[in-house]
Amino acid sequence: MQTILTTQCDDDVGLIAKITGLCYEHNLNITRNNEFVDKEAKRFFMRTELTGEPSKAFLEQLKSQLPSGAKVELFDESKRKVVLLATKEAHCLGGVLLKQYEQALNIEVLAVIANYPDLEKLVSGFDIPFHCISNEGLSRAEHDKLVGDAIAQYQPDIIGLAKYMRILSPEFVARFENKVINIHHSFLPAFIGAKPYHQAFERGVKIVGATAHFVNNELDEGPIIAQNVTPVTHIHNAEAMAKIGRDIEKTVFCNALQLASEHKLFINGNRTVVFS
Repeated sequence: MQTILTTQCDDDVGLIAKITGLCYEHNLNITRNNEFVDKEAKRFFMRTELTGEPSKAFLEQLKSQLPSGAKVELFDESKRKVVLLATKEAHCLGGVLLKQYEQALNIEVLAVIANYPDLEKLVSGFDIPFHCISNEGLSRAEHDKLVGDAIAQYQPDIIGLAKYMRILSPEFVARFENKVINIHHSFLPAFIGAKPYHQAFERGVKIVGATAHFVNNELDEGPIIAQNVTPVTHIHNAEAMAKIGRDIEKTVFCNALQLASEHKLFINGNRTVVFS
């Protein structure tokens, strides 16, 4: 049996020795370990892969040896449950569904929720429930309440915004705190609004990229999980740049979901600690 132990707490002397020593006492073999100390914030982060069966007392004993307020969690190898939100664009949604079909991601997509019906045929082809919840005639808070209630029935570990073109209300963000992952082009905050690739083309940009991040109440400014870029030149028009951008968005979004599903992400203020 393989188990993943995650630890985050205030930094202190001997933390690694305390954690690994207790693992030894409980006959847990460490097969992989990553740790990081944020020296400015004085915070300690550690991800440990274990073989063996931790007892019920293991976490309580571990907490008692760590600084006050330490957060320690144990996870098994089961797939992380995911609900995806979408609008009309298919590339990120389709990329995730295909990778899940190929069993290339450690996730189980339980449902897709969209505010337009356009992607129902795509989703149905993967035998996944599709819910269309229109925002027509509803306030942002009213629509978010309906979407949130639909999500809650599945009790997902992760909510992925697969090009979901809606600004989420503070109530929605608080309801699913630290569970929502978004993807967008990496031009922000330079090119805001419609047709960002056309704006970028007009400015003669030389790189196109994508950013995946956790969602908070600051629009597109949550803790960054993953990014990637590729160079472009004068031969690429706006449409070519957009096509390149969609491919990068799909890859980065899938990468972010995989990192989250493998418990390799820690939120550290408005930044993240990401273990490979």
